[in-house]
Amino acid sequence: MFTSLKEFKFYQAFRIPVESSDDVRFLLDHEDSTGNFEYIEDAKLLDISLTGLGFSSEFKFSVGEYVRFSIQYKRLRFDLNANIVRAFGKDLDDERITYGAEIDEEDTKMMKRFIEQYIMSFHPDRARDSLIQMALSERYKSATEGFEMFSLLLNLYKDITKFGNQENFVQAMLEEVCRVVNAQRASIFLINPETNELEAVAALGLDKSLLKFDYRKGIAGSVFTTGHFLNIDTTSDQVRFSRHMDEITGFQTKSIMCSPISNREDKIIGVIQVLNKRNEDRFTEEDEKTMKVLSLIFSSVFHNFNPMSENSLIRRFSTPYDREFAIVGHSQNTQDIRQAIVKVKDLDSSLIIEGEVGVGKSLLARIIHNEGKRGLGVWEEVYCDGTDHATIEAEIFGSETTKSKFETCMRGSILFHEIGFLPLDLQKRLYHVLKERKIPGSTITFDVRPIFTTSQNLKQMVDETGEFYPDLYEYICNSIVSIEPLRKRKTDLDDLTSYFLRKECKKQGLLLKEFSPEVMETFNDYHWPGNVAELERAVHRLVLYNPKSHIIDSTKTGAMPLFESSPEALQMFDEIPHAKDPSIILKDRVSLVEREMILAEIKRNKGNKSKAAKAMGISREALRKKLLQSDEILKNLEADVMPEVKKAS
Repeated sequence: MFTSLKEFKFYQAFRIPVESSDDVRFLLDHEDSTGNFEYIEDAKLLDISLTGLGFSSEFKFSVGEYVRFSIQYKRLRFDLNANIVRAFGKDLDDERITYGAEIDEEDTKMMKRFIEQYIMSFHPDRARDSLIQMALSERYKSATEGFEMFSLLLNLYKDITKFGNQENFVQAMLEEVCRVVNAQRASIFLINPETNELEAVAALGLDKSLLKFDYRKGIAGSVFTTGHFLNIDTTSDQVRFSRHMDEITGFQTKSIMCSPISNREDKIIGVIQVLNKRNEDRFTEEDEKTMKVLSLIFSSVFHNFNPMSENSLIRRFSTPYDREFAIVGHSQNTQDIRQAIVKVKDLDSSLIIEGEVGVGKSLLARIIHNEGKRGLGVWEEVYCDGTDHATIEAEIFGSETTKSKFETCMRGSILFHEIGFLPLDLQKRLYHVLKERKIPGSTITFDVRPIFTTSQNLKQMVDETGEFYPDLYEYICNSIVSIEPLRKRKTDLDDLTSYFLRKECKKQGLLLKEFSPEVMETFNDYHWPGNVAELERAVHRLVLYNPKSHIIDSTKTGAMPLFESSPEALQMFDEIPHAKDPSIILKDRVSLVEREMILAEIKRNKGNKSKAAKAMGISREALRKKLLQSDEILKNLEADVMPEVKKAS
């Protein structure tokens, strides 16, 4: 009977057998009732591990009893203390008992040193067999405990050169994997960050040169991108399984078990998979436990593999500065967005991304496409805030000379920028196309994921102004991701500034510059109405205006403005007529404030109302209605004042 959890762990731990020809001398002392130590002459060392040892003797020890022993090997001697944790014999009449002892924690360093010296004398075949047996015996351990001894042995041999190269070792391990889980095939894939493909580094029964594919593809791609273990059979889960690799190799897959492999930084770098359980339709739960531990073993083999590349599409491999599309920052909202990416990237349903102009909605949409299962498909974009409605209509529904983008991005994703600006009649037509999932003007159904962005309050446009089609609103709001404005996540400012600065310096062919604390203080005090997009433009201008300065220490650029709306511009609201008149209801005062803002924006855009509306995140029609409403308020106020003037005269 076990007496503790530690005892259970010890019982499951692998022990390296000690052979009589190894010339290991074992001396054991037992403390008697008087406190004196008695030498046990017949004690024989059977096996050793990093945390304990096994020995046999006719002397009757009690479980829980402490003993001390010495191990002498060549010129080394180690004196250790241990606790008896188990005892058993072959039968009731057996006079010789086998004991298991767990050494004191402070003695593990000495035991490790002894093991290092001991196994250096092993023949390569014996070393390999010890490693394989160890790997297969550690199935009940945690990630840290499960392959601690295995890692120790690997480190001793540095690329496993003592018993052959790494490739031969991995191949031998794969053979044992197939034997243990009773599988027909096994293979190990690692990511190639240059090609963004999973490539086989070892394969049993297959030509590994044939085994390479995009990291998002198939069962292995799913395990690699999500980090989740999978055990499926192709009969009951045909949707998730692809016959692409079977067509290449000529092998028929019936069941598959796949587990991720990580490096020392806990980054997923590949997968191990086994195929076809012999004489059964599916791998068992016990096979799953074994497989998960074996993946830890292979993680130890490839613990130094750290894929880095500017060509990598995988966020966890490449640094933000080396990627075209990156979510930068560590605020809570940014962390929530990263979690949202994982949740929505593989969905087929519609998605809408909300946020003010310039927060990065289109960037997030592209990342979701790239990271998800549709990343291999075509990416299309429709700018609904364009002034040329005929072009927008042709892109969505097609024309005599143009194919609909629903047809050109089959199995891909299509992004509708600022869907709230789409004219109402086109909204209705778009809804019916999305609902029926048919290419406009054809009976062919399409397989496209629609993603939408908006900086407007679509719910308000549905309920109050009637500018948005209710059925389309219900359709596109299936999944929602919201991005907060930069002023509400100032903790991202330093990361974003550093990112844009590095990117801009590289773009302009300059050595990396720095911003002084004064510049960063100015950035932190600014309200950033244009959000991240305005920050990027401000960094671009500062680098452009200071090509010879290593440290940029001022945001004052004379006649060349840095910010797109100066802090002084906020004071204009104090000068708006009637804005502070308590006799006017709040709703009308708000309309008058909006009027001045709209007129200022129209002036800034040189009279172009469409551009002004786009910059303010509203539609051209909404801008017109707001001006008409505010004009009516002003007329009513003037009408109320005129009788008083006449009466006074």
